[in-house]
Amino acid sequence: MKLDFAGWLAFGLALALAGCASTATDSGATPPAVAPTLTSDYHIGVDDIVQVSVWRNPELGITVPVRPDGMISVPLIGDVAAGGHTPEEVAKDIQEKLATYVRDPQVAVILTDLRSHEYLSRVRVTGAVRQPVSIPYRPGMTVLDAVLAAGGITEFAAPDRSNLYRKSQDQTQSYEVRLDRILNKGDLDTNFTVAPGDVITVPERVL
Repeated sequence: MKLDFAGWLAFGLALALAGCASTATDSGATPPAVAPTLTSDYHIGVDDIVQVSVWRNPELGITVPVRPDGMISVPLIGDVAAGGHTPEEVAKDIQEKLATYVRDPQVAVILTDLRSHEYLSRVRVTGAVRQPVSIPYRPGMTVLDAVLAAGGITEFAAPDRSNLYRKSQDQTQSYEVRLDRILNKGDLDTNFTVAPGDVITVPERVL
C-alpha cells in the first residue's frame, strides 16, 4: 500500500502517541549502529545510475540509468540485463559478450547513484516542526540533519521530549532525543545517526 504525505504524517503521529505493547521504549538507550551499504552485494534497480568502464577502451564506457525494463544499452553488444543483478554480475555478463569484439576485455561496473530505493529508504520528521517532511535517507544522516530539513522546531515544541522510532523485526523501538540540548547547548549525545524508515517526532508542549 502506498501512502501519501498525509498518510505518513498520520503514521508518525500515531507512533508518537502509541502506548501499545508492540512499541518498546529504551529510555536513555542508543539506537544500534547503521550498517554501511555494500554496493558489491547491492542488487541494481530501475533508475539506478551505473557506470560501465572497459579498460583500454574508453569509447565503450557509458554512464546511464537503468531503464524500466531493467536493461542498459552498451556499445557493440546492445542491451544487457542490469535490474536485479549485482554490479559484479553485470560486469561479468558484459565482459563475456564483449569478448566477441574486444580481446581480453576488462570491465568494471560502478553504481554512481542509488535511486531505485529512494521511496523505501526515507526518514520522516513529524510534530511541532516548521514543515513535516519525508526525506531520502543518506548515509551518515543524523537526527539534527533531519530536523533542520524540516525547518527546525516551532515555538510550541517541547524539544526535550522528542523521540526517534525505529522498526526492528516485529516491534518498534523508541529512543529519547534531547533536541533542546542538541539545538541550544551543542550536546550531541542524543544526535543519533538515523536509519532508513526512521520516524522522528517532536511533541508540542503542554500549555
